[in-house]
Parts: sequence; C-alpha cells; structure tokens
Amino acid sequence: MIACGAAGGVAAAATGGAFLTSMAPSERAKAAGAPVELDISGMQPGDMKTVEWRGKPVWVVRRDDAMVQALPKLDSQLADPNSERSPDALTPEYARNPHRSIKPEYLVAVGICSHLGCSPSARFEPGPQPSLPNDWQGGFFCPCHGSTFDLAGRVYAGKPAPDNLEVPPHKYLSDTKLLIGVDENNA
Repeated sequence: MIACGAAGGVAAAATGGAFLTSMAPSERAKAAGAPVELDISGMQPGDMKTVEWRGKPVWVVRRDDAMVQALPKLDSQLADPNSERSPDALTPEYARNPHRSIKPEYLVAVGICSHLGCSPSARFEPGPQPSLPNDWQGGFFCPCHGSTFDLAGRVYAGKPAPDNLEVPPHKYLSDTKLLIGVDENNA
C-alpha cells in the first residue's frame, strides 16, 4: 500500500510538473509578441542586455549619472529631441521625457535603425572613434549608412534614419525585474 501510494505521488508530481510547464508561453508565442521578462539585477552602468520580443532585438542599457546628465546637452544636435515625430508609434507616454525611459538609469529600446532596419552597434565610449564625430558622447552607430543615436535612442540630425529608436511597451515588476511587451496601460 505504501509503494502504491508513493508511486501515485510520483506520478501526480510528474504530471503536475508537465502541466505547469505547458502553461508557459511557447517560443512561437514569444516571437508573436508574448511579454518577455528580464532580470536586470546584475547590470552595472555601461552594461547592455539584449532580448528578443516580436522577433526584434530589444536593448536594455544601464546608464550612469554622467550619461543621463549629458542627454539634454545634445538636444540641438538631434533631429527629434523631444520624440514628437510619431509619438504613439515610437514612444509611449511614460517615455516622452529627456531620457526616454521610466527610470532614468535604464534605456529600453528596439535595436533596429529606423532607416532600413539594420541593427546599430553600441558605441558607449565617448570621444573620437572611426566613423564618429570627435565630440562623440556615446550611443549607437548604424554602420550600414552612418546613422547615429544618443544614449536615449534619439537620432542625430542630418542622418539617414528618419526617427528615433522605438521604445517598446514595458514596465518594472520590481527593482530587478523588467517586463517587455506590456505596460500599465495594456496589462
């Protein structure tokens, strides 16, 4: 009787575990737009993590105070410093601020150039670098056609990219957990 009870308990646990696993979104569902949770607890200033949401790379960048404080100084060099072009499509209401984010220290942006869909590379180190201006303050560089974006994903004026990088819907579940694909308005 004990053996039968133990075998039944093992079978119930195995079935319950398989059932719970089946409740998680599949890879196909995630690619179709299911929210993606990201642990940001170990990120240091200057770190960037990339996750996939709706088949697109989404960057999460941890900025330090100096990076955030430098953002307003770049406004005169940017094509759309206040994210006024296509705001409903590219920038949620909560990210229409100088740092384009909920928390100033974190940028959450889709890593696809608005010109031809290339993926820019991170160039966080300020100063002269190949293909970048001598007064470069750090940001993103699209090597395909030379578009540059600051550390808030705002495009510099006179570049091929017409718009800033998209800020996807997102929200913080806690100080260490970020949910991409859902925000307070569509929770």
